[in-house]
Amino acid sequence: MSTEELIPLGPDASFRFDCHPGIACFNQCCRDLNQALTPYDTLRLRAYLELTAAAFRDKYLEIRPGPESGLPVATLRFSDHPQKHCPFVRAEGCLVYPARPASCRMYPLARALHRSRADGELREHFALLREPHCRGFEQSRNRTVRQWVINQELGIHLRINDALLELIALKNRLRPGPLSRDHWHWARMVFYDLDGFKRKVMSDDPATSLQSGLPHPPEAGAQDEAWLGWAMLWLKELLFGRF
Repeated sequence: MSTEELIPLGPDASFRFDCHPGIACFNQCCRDLNQALTPYDTLRLRAYLELTAAAFRDKYLEIRPGPESGLPVATLRFSDHPQKHCPFVRAEGCLVYPARPASCRMYPLARALHRSRADGELREHFALLREPHCRGFEQSRNRTVRQWVINQELGIHLRINDALLELIALKNRLRPGPLSRDHWHWARMVFYDLDGFKRKVMSDDPATSLQSGLPHPPEAGAQDEAWLGWAMLWLKELLFGRF
């Protein structure tokens, strides 16, 4: 096989794949990438590394406007090594494996969402990405797509990331193009400085007060997942007057 293949799979279709240090290509997929990180990816990583949101952002992230939505998009700042290794990978494997991003968990699967015109419901579609360098497909272990999603603990990642995709789709449809400076400031804070956003809300900063039916913010001690979900509702209200 000389080129990569994208093979559609249903949720209960099975595929053969495994990855472990005994495979010749181990860690090869962790280099020379443009690794985008969602807000939830960064939340999990910086918590695992015991870093503040600002410290993690300054050390590991490059943040730029998305080419279509104008919303902030973070990419992982790779090492200075010629092969651009992921900063969290060593010869023995991933140093942050329990907190690895959703894209790492999903591989070798790809997933897309489609909203049905008939009933407005979201449908998910999966495909197997077979790359010529990967020896994982030569392993004997079989599992279904559904089993892979469960075993990789992707449930909460997909739920929060799907809310982000909804926000991006709304932005592209209702307000295409760049954000204003003020809206960029708030979107960047919501996505990649949740600590700072929480402080603003908890201090009753007038800038965070929206006149709407927005639910009350989580309690001060609530988990960051709850805060991120509420913050994205807040941003949706700020940008579009809806949640």
